[in-house]
Amino acid sequence: MLTIRSRCWLCRQPLRLAQHGICSYCLRQLPMPPPCCPCCGLPAGDTRYPCGRCLQKTPPWQRLVFVADYVSPLSRLIKQLKFQRRPELAPLLARLLLLRWLHLRREQYLNRPEMILTVPLQKMRRWRRGYNQSELLAAPLARWLGCEYRPQALRRIRATAAQQRLTARQRKRNLRGAFRCEDNLAGRHVVLLDDVVTTGSTAAEIAALLQAQGVASLQIWCICRTL
Repeated sequence: MLTIRSRCWLCRQPLRLAQHGICSYCLRQLPMPPPCCPCCGLPAGDTRYPCGRCLQKTPPWQRLVFVADYVSPLSRLIKQLKFQRRPELAPLLARLLLLRWLHLRREQYLNRPEMILTVPLQKMRRWRRGYNQSELLAAPLARWLGCEYRPQALRRIRATAAQQRLTARQRKRNLRGAFRCEDNLAGRHVVLLDDVVTTGSTAAEIAALLQAQGVASLQIWCICRTL
C-alpha cells in the first residue's frame, strides 16, 4: 500500500512527523526576534522588565507573546492562510506559537491561560474568506493546553474600515466601540489571540473591555508582531 508523505511547508522536503508541518532544519532557520519588551513586544534593552514606553503608558495587558517579526517566511505563510484559502496551515502556525509560549513560560513564569478568546472578523469579511484565521489557530492551542476556547465571547458590533491603510491614530478611532464582550470573565486568566499585531490598536480596544470585566490576567498572543 502506497502512502503520500507530507512535506515541509517551507523547503518541501518529506516530513517524518507530518503533523508538525515544518522540518527541524527550517524550524531552526526561522528568524528570531531581537530583545523585546515583555509587555508591548517592541525592541528593548531588557526582556525581563517593561520598557520606557510601557512605564509611561502601561498597556491594558500583562504580556505580549509572538513568534517573530512580520517578515518572510512567516509573513508569507500568514498571507496564504488568510488570503489564499490555506486553512491547513493553521496547525503549523499554532504549534510555532505554542513552542514560543512554552519557552517564555520557562523564562518569565507566565500564567497558564484558562481561556482563549479570538479577535472577531466582520461578518462580510468572514463570509468572503470562509473562516476566521484566528479561530483556526485557537482551536488546536486550546486542545494542547487543556484550556477553554469561547469563539462567541467577543462580538464585532459594527463594521470598520480595513486597518492596513490607516495610521495609528486612525486605527484607534476606527475601532472605538466596535466590540462587545458577551461573557462574564471576572477572575479568569485569559489569552486574546490574533494572527498579527501591528500597532496594537485592536488588541488595546478589546483588552480594555476585558479589563473592565475584571479578568485576573490578560496575555496577547500572535504569530507575528510588526517591529
